[in-house]
Amino acid sequence: MNKKVIGRLALGAAALALAIPAVAKIAATAPRYGAFGIDLTTQDKAVKPGDDFWTYANGAWAARTKIPDDKGSVGYGNILSDEAEVNVRKILDDMAANPSKYGATGKQVGDFYASWMDEAGIEAKGTAPLKPYLAKIAAVNDLGGLQTLFASTGYASPVELGTMPSLSDPEHYTAVVGQGGLGMPRDFYLLPGEKYDAFRKAYRAYIQQMQELAGIPDAGAKADAIFALETAMAKEQWSPEQSRDIAKLNDPEDVAGLKAKAPEFDWALMLKTAGLDSSPKVLMANNTALTAMGKIMAATPLQTWKDYLAFHFVSDHATFLPKAFDDARFDFYSKTLSGVQVKRDRWKRGVQLTNGALGEAVGKLYVEQYFPASSQAKMAELIENLRTAYGKKIAGSTWMDDATKKAALAKLAAFEPRIGHPVKYIDYSSLQVERGDLLGNAMRSAEFDHQLDLQRFPKPVDRSLWGMTPQTVNAYYNPLANQITFPAAILQPPYFDPNADPAVNYGAIGAIIGHEMGHGFDDQGSQFGPTGKFENWWTDAAKKSYGEHTAALAAQYDSYEAIPGTKINGKLTLGENIGDLSGIEASYAAYQLYQAKHGKAPVIGGLTGDQRFFLAYAQAWQAKLRDGLQRQLLLTDPHSPAKFRVNGVVRNFDPWYKAFGIKPGDALYLAPEKRVHIW
Repeated sequence: MNKKVIGRLALGAAALALAIPAVAKIAATAPRYGAFGIDLTTQDKAVKPGDDFWTYANGAWAARTKIPDDKGSVGYGNILSDEAEVNVRKILDDMAANPSKYGATGKQVGDFYASWMDEAGIEAKGTAPLKPYLAKIAAVNDLGGLQTLFASTGYASPVELGTMPSLSDPEHYTAVVGQGGLGMPRDFYLLPGEKYDAFRKAYRAYIQQMQELAGIPDAGAKADAIFALETAMAKEQWSPEQSRDIAKLNDPEDVAGLKAKAPEFDWALMLKTAGLDSSPKVLMANNTALTAMGKIMAATPLQTWKDYLAFHFVSDHATFLPKAFDDARFDFYSKTLSGVQVKRDRWKRGVQLTNGALGEAVGKLYVEQYFPASSQAKMAELIENLRTAYGKKIAGSTWMDDATKKAALAKLAAFEPRIGHPVKYIDYSSLQVERGDLLGNAMRSAEFDHQLDLQRFPKPVDRSLWGMTPQTVNAYYNPLANQITFPAAILQPPYFDPNADPAVNYGAIGAIIGHEMGHGFDDQGSQFGPTGKFENWWTDAAKKSYGEHTAALAAQYDSYEAIPGTKINGKLTLGENIGDLSGIEASYAAYQLYQAKHGKAPVIGGLTGDQRFFLAYAQAWQAKLRDGLQRQLLLTDPHSPAKFRVNGVVRNFDPWYKAFGIKPGDALYLAPEKRVHIW
């Protein structure tokens, strides 16, 4: 069964690339960065803060920093990810060398990692591991057999089946089906211009190359047909911004309803194959696209679909095959589309793959070795400070009426923070892992995940489950549970440093925690109540006023050109931009509460407390991306580029103007009446 983003209905769990914890007075031990928590050597003081605040804070770093050849980006987030990889590698190397030391689960982890590192063994097997899977595709002789594979683990499909908490009853799961099955981002098939023509030409060549490597005959003609099929699918699929409309995605149907809207699919067969036939309703996301997919399925020759399945199986699993397959996939997806020049070291990729397959088993050891209990306590303290600040902001809102304020405060009170690691870890004992069978291990891991979902499906939703491993450098808000989650690996400098100036911790970590909390009230999260139920808790007047605020913010971001010829999509990024603006508003308010309790912040290094707060905020978004990767993200990612997560936010925030003396005539200056204020 294909289980990609469908389970989150394009909510993406509102994941933020960087985020986190606490507040502390400066201790005797020096902070990691600079004298008080900020590296001032990153600044470009030749740039006026009012003209380009991101460059003022990060310009010298950007000028001297080269993106590594094996990466699509570089920045603070990469530093922490690299450190987490090194620490996880130590665990994996020991598990692979001494499996008995860690018990049965340790042996599973060690064997999985060892099967990946055995390059000679992978080469010796050649294409033999592919044969049973390709044979299963070749044996398909009717649409029933085709749809059985569509609903099976590991095979591509124009419709993707999965599970998620019900929008109307988030304490219980429902089946969900949505669009899928493309090999490139949707808009890469559709946008005009030489750049996209080149991507399309390269993808068509890649389709042929993968088939040839697998020994599939007549690869050229089949590549033409596969590419034409995917282009037809792309024309009918919803855009990323359309897929953010929860109300339109919310189309629960029984089997008869599915059949009425897309009669070409045998829904009963696919749901039974996926183990979801007991679900009384199926959430039919992207419903008009699924209707079109049914027509495309019926109009496309069966052999073309079989060729499509064979190509995608080889491509999707190329990483687990001999070097020629792995290289071909890298050359197209990483080098051609993203601009990455060389593959990452094999051990680094092995860490990533093992984290994906047995991540919580690795995470348990990671937490034991690298996550101090003190970080959890300090994180909890800062979250509560932010909750208090949000409460004051909501209560004092001038655009929200009393009834909506009351509901908003109830939702804020119900926020559940999860810090560091799950309270219980996944039991992997039923997962079969064999050294020397890398592709088999990958397939069995995917099926294990699917079976885990099926075991959970009849039961009430387990709110203790995590969507990220503890060793992940990230954070997220889940609107279906009203939870904010901060994994252990992010709870460290530069985002949280117990020895840093409080202004720095509030500006960097506090604003990002505020961002995650702000997702509960963004254009998507605001449609969910305190328990995670999809419901309206707004009066008409408050909703209208909020819509005016957010529309103005979307229009601002529509005007920003991130790379030559490509602007930010203000509608696609609206939720994250609301989170960014809300986050800095709430964190700044929390910092003022801190000063009210502990005294006004002193000037340090010639900088006031407010100036340090804003510099820390800007440096938290210290990042450079290759144009190829940035282009993909502009078309698909709900987050704005780092530079605009700074400049697009501060120009709407009055205290920034005062802190740096921003005046009319400065490039970022906005007249007060044009500034957007969420809280």
